[in-house]
Parts: sequence; structure tokens; C-alpha cells
Amino acid sequence: MKTMNSLSDQQLITLYVEGNPDALAIVIERHKDKIFTSIYLLVKDKFLAEDLFQDCFVKAIDKLNNGVYNEEGKFLPWMIRMAHNLCIDYFRKVKRSPSIKTSDSDDIFDSFDFSECGVDDKMIQGQTHERVRKMLDLLPEDQKEVIVMRHFANLSFKEISNITGTSINTSLGHALWPYEFKKIDG
Repeated sequence: MKTMNSLSDQQLITLYVEGNPDALAIVIERHKDKIFTSIYLLVKDKFLAEDLFQDCFVKAIDKLNNGVYNEEGKFLPWMIRMAHNLCIDYFRKVKRSPSIKTSDSDDIFDSFDFSECGVDDKMIQGQTHERVRKMLDLLPEDQKEVIVMRHFANLSFKEISNITGTSINTSLGHALWPYEFKKIDG
């Protein structure tokens, strides 16, 4: 029997669609550098490229789970095209945002500091983030996954249910997490 690493992209996608999540992980690992590089070359910002890279795979997973993918044997070009389109969408969105330039051709809003976040606020925010991370670590993996997708990736419950392969009600149930945190708050 062939190992999964020796299977073609199409065979791995078929396995994923049939319920094997490890198959998609292999395809992602196989092509992640090329896809990330194609995004980075367009946006020239590492952090933005990472965000768009993640969005690209979330979108791909959604399309695969909904049976939209039909590019047999052309997974990498399909992903690069999707990544390219996400970059274009990003630039369109930025273009619609008004910008006022200084005499140095810098965006004027980059020169203002609108936040009044003092040292105390930063310390409290850091402590809060650390506390949330500790609380999340106490949760079962499936529940943690739903909470992260909902509250940090801002996905809808429908999107979460598509990605996780569960019902919307199950996703909603996993997002009900305050009870779990009473263990820490005690």
C-alpha cells in the first residue's frame, strides 16, 4: 500500500473529501511555501501575507467541504489563483479607504497615535490575553477549535460547522464556554 505522502494531490483531496483530514494536511504541507511566496510577492508584507495565506486555506477547506472543488489534478494552480484573488480583493478594499498624504507621501493617519493605551492598560491587556490562553488550554480540542474560529477568526457558525464537519448546533454548543472557565475563576 502506498504511503499517503506518495499519493497525488487529487488522490489526497479525494481522501480528504471522504473524511480523512490528514490527507489535506499533507497537501497543505506540500504546497504551503509556494502559495505563501506567491502571496508575499504580491503584498510585500509578511504579516499581511500570513493573514491572506490563512484566509486562502480556510476558503479552500470551505470549498472542498461544500463540493465546489472540481479542478482535478490542478490543486496548486487553483490555490494560487484563489490566493491571487484574495490579494486583489484586499487591494480593492484598501483602495476604497480614503488616505490623506503628508508632504513626504506618508499616510497622515500613520503619524498620529490615536490610542491612549498607557503602561497599565498594556499590562492588563497582556494579563488578560495570557489568562484567556490558559483557559483555552483547559478545553477539549474540538471546543477550543470552535472558540478560536468564532472569536479570533470571526467565522460564522455555519462556516465553522462546514470546516469541522459538524452541525451548526454542535458548533454552537462548543462555543458555550464560560462554564469551563469557572474552574480557573473559582
